[in-house]
Amino acid sequence: MNSEACLDMLAMEALEKAAECLKTLAHPHRLRMIQLLLQESQSVGDLAAACEIPSHMASEHLRLLKDRGFLKSERQGRNVYYHIAEPGLANIMECIELRYGSGMPGA
Repeated sequence: MNSEACLDMLAMEALEKAAECLKTLAHPHRLRMIQLLLQESQSVGDLAAACEIPSHMASEHLRLLKDRGFLKSERQGRNVYYHIAEPGLANIMECIELRYGSGMPGA
């Protein structure tokens, strides 16, 4: 590897932070929630129903994603709606869908 290529590489500290964020994403329910939220804002109840999990479990997944800065929330009356705060999630989901979508090897 030449020295020019090394200059463009991320520092190990940045890669460690990235790995921690990727660990947060590495759960099927969280990935499903992100898929849904990339389409439109959703309530906890809507996301729980789509993932077929209880609302309290959906709330915990959403809290983790929000704490990492992936999501933002907005209260509308008695409901809390979540939406994507990190635009890079669309690229991550595109990679996942290309790799694991129907008809692809490993799907």
